[in-house]
Amino acid sequence: MNQERLMKVLMGPVVSEKSTLAADNGGQFVFRVSTDATKREIGRAVELMFDVQVDNVQVLNVKGKRKRFGARVGRRPDWRKAYVRLKPGQDIDFGGGA
Repeated sequence: MNQERLMKVLMGPVVSEKSTLAADNGGQFVFRVSTDATKREIGRAVELMFDVQVDNVQVLNVKGKRKRFGARVGRRPDWRKAYVRLKPGQDIDFGGGA
């Protein structure tokens, strides 16, 4: 698999109350990923970028919300979210703590 492609798969972590609970309780981390990424690409990208071992990946397509801008009705873009479960004993530190 192309390493350059893997570097573009992950857009960033999803930081929310639900994702924090998933990380604390289930060892799952939530990422915003490109819309055409496969589960295998997502798993390999996480392993490459964070030097961890991935157990499984679950993917969710999020539909963009309809929003009003004054008199006009607009729509936010659709996006894709991935729940990545790490193997036991693995952890990702987003804070980069010292």
